[in-house]
Amino acid sequence: MSPLRSPAGGRDGGAGGPTGPAHREPPAVPRTGPRTWARDLAMGMRFAAGGGRAGWIRTALTAAGVALGVAVLLLGASVPSLMDAWHGREKARENLGQEHDPKPADDTLLHTSVDTTYRGAQVRGRLVRPDGARPPLPPGVRRLPGPGRMLVSPALKELLDSPAGALLRDRLDYEVAGVIGDAGLLGPAELTYFAQSATLREADAYRIDHFGRSWDPTPMRAPAVLLVIMTCVALMMPVMVFIGTSVRFGNERRERRLAALRLVGSDVPTTRRIASGETLFGSLLGLAGGAALFLGGRQLASVITLWGINVFPSDVTPGPLAAALIAVLVPAAAVLVTLFAQRGVTVEPLGIVRGRPAIRRRLWWRVALPAVGTLLLLPLAGERPWTDTAPNTLRLAAGSMLLLFGVTALLPWLVDAVVRRLRGGPVPWQLAIRRLQLSSGSATRAVGGITIAVAGAIAIHMLLTGMQAGYAQAYAESGKVPRIGLWGGADSWPRTQKALTALRATPGVTAARGTIDANIGRLTGPGNAPSHDTHATVAVGSCAELRTLARITSCRDGDVFVTDARDPDSPVRAGATIDLNPRVGTDDRATPRPWKIPEAARATALRAPGHGPGLFSYDLLLTPSVLDIARLKDPDVEFQVDFDRDTPDAVEHLRNTAAHINPTMNEFSAVDNPHDQQLGSVRDGLFTGAVVTLLLIGAGLIISTVEQLHERRRLLSTLDAHGTRRATLGWSVLWQTAVPVVLGLGLAVGCGLGLGSLLLTMIDTPVTVDWPVVAGMTAIGGGVILFVTALSLPPLWRMMRPDGLRTE
Repeated sequence: MSPLRSPAGGRDGGAGGPTGPAHREPPAVPRTGPRTWARDLAMGMRFAAGGGRAGWIRTALTAAGVALGVAVLLLGASVPSLMDAWHGREKARENLGQEHDPKPADDTLLHTSVDTTYRGAQVRGRLVRPDGARPPLPPGVRRLPGPGRMLVSPALKELLDSPAGALLRDRLDYEVAGVIGDAGLLGPAELTYFAQSATLREADAYRIDHFGRSWDPTPMRAPAVLLVIMTCVALMMPVMVFIGTSVRFGNERRERRLAALRLVGSDVPTTRRIASGETLFGSLLGLAGGAALFLGGRQLASVITLWGINVFPSDVTPGPLAAALIAVLVPAAAVLVTLFAQRGVTVEPLGIVRGRPAIRRRLWWRVALPAVGTLLLLPLAGERPWTDTAPNTLRLAAGSMLLLFGVTALLPWLVDAVVRRLRGGPVPWQLAIRRLQLSSGSATRAVGGITIAVAGAIAIHMLLTGMQAGYAQAYAESGKVPRIGLWGGADSWPRTQKALTALRATPGVTAARGTIDANIGRLTGPGNAPSHDTHATVAVGSCAELRTLARITSCRDGDVFVTDARDPDSPVRAGATIDLNPRVGTDDRATPRPWKIPEAARATALRAPGHGPGLFSYDLLLTPSVLDIARLKDPDVEFQVDFDRDTPDAVEHLRNTAAHINPTMNEFSAVDNPHDQQLGSVRDGLFTGAVVTLLLIGAGLIISTVEQLHERRRLLSTLDAHGTRRATLGWSVLWQTAVPVVLGLGLAVGCGLGLGSLLLTMIDTPVTVDWPVVAGMTAIGGGVILFVTALSLPPLWRMMRPDGLRTE
């Protein structure tokens, strides 16, 4: 009989007691209000804070696990504000032209984009020419640089001052006059400059009277949206599992302490609240540690660039609501997890902690979760093409989470089902299996994080591999011939010939071709609305240049050719009168410029209709003396330049020549594949994150294993006293860790391959398996087994001593 219990007729309170019925106190009513909760939680927090070295170790482990999770959650909550700040600076410094260009005034300027690429890195450039003394200024610029001078970003200045920027210095033929402030930069690593040119022509620029304009950034394409959603899911799910595992560190020792509290009179609800207080203390420390880790880690934002996005550390700030929710929900979740864990045990006085009768794990809801997730994803895989709508995004996120979480929920049932059927084998194997048969909860909880991390990593790497292979194939196909296309505004054929001469003299250039292109149209009449005009394309060039476009046998200056690219409604034919200033849209009030095609125009066939070395299927080919270029509407010069891949920096020399010809010239080529570097960096980052997650979960497994060994220290001492070899128990620890990990990795590989296949089907990409990543993740999982076993052996040896049988 417990000494704390008094029978109804006992000496202290019975009817025959010395106090008598008149002096009997009313029975105490248990209090469960907020004050009781606060008192018990505070007591638990005092236990956690004053529990000696062992207590502080457990608290520190819980805080470390929660801190890592909180840091990741804060980082995820910072993404919306980060992107808002990034796009906000982008909008504030741009003006891509106005619907109605202002007239030249004291507060206007000509403005154009002169972006370039240097050894695969994007360099943003803006060229201006002010019309007066009070031109508008973009953010980060206090006053315009003088003619022939430029302001540069700190990163670009560092590159230009280094030996690696020698070729770029030749291209940006301006004197550095200063540095652009942070307000005019998207991030500290951005390469950008702002220069003034006294020779900038109106034909190559547009006039503006202010910077900053309301515009929406280009929405992400479907593959990028899939990647972002899956990355968030794959990052958050292991974090949630890891937080749930972290708050259970030291659970068995805590239960022994709760048994002592039961001995002095605490009831079961009180012990559960005290246990929650201990966890709450660790989670609050973890919350503070996570905030500190986040604030320190965000300083690395300036040196990290993903998908071309580089930001300032101050941009990585979670929204107030998101931060408040994390601050409230993480400790609340820790308390709920502790209360949920306490349901599975019955804490009795005298140090007795016995599990409740084993409840057979139900399978139906564990199978229902991944099944529902798959059913949500399958219709998306059948949609062609997959579109980024709010319902689709929600279904993708929900389906992926259910699939990953469902596979994790399936793991405990699978472990129980497998170990329940295992019989016989060597002694170490039998010891491990028997332990798992008795209690596999702590092991499967930690391995559940491995399952989610590996499955998510495999799925995302499959998506990245498919996307990367698609881009690589497209660039390889279009880049079989080493060629760069250039185009810009044109004013005369002699300048075009001079540019061709300069391009052909560039180191590494093997051939260069060029023509002047423009649109022409049918003359409008009373019954012919502008919207019904049929436009055609004309190319002007020397006979040598025209022969690169069409099969021309004889040619001399003054000849005109009509090609076979025209459609039946085309206005182009010998003797027809065309409009050199065609209207564009119903609002265009352009004055017609009639020109009659000579009757002597000859028919010819294009070498590659619809493709050609140029951008257009030309309808009309003219030699230079036939027509004054100035009569054409917005004529462009187009160059096709072949180069030798084996010549060092041939592409950079070619870009330098183009910049000297006309800094506003644009480039189109398959030389640089920015997607390869972007996707590669994301893949490396995800693989590193998955490895770190596996190591953290391995640390959790070590803690659980050591706790179980400590709980069985008397049994281990008994086995040692009977002559059991240490190797036998060491192998049993290995198998005890290996069985749940192997089963979890099997589920993870199957789930990851299935989810990755669904994602690749959504973007209509052939299913390709990233086998090196699958093998790497599996190998790391095996490494975790050895890692846990190796670090568990020293405590095992210390506990296998005969003096462990000594008791008082």
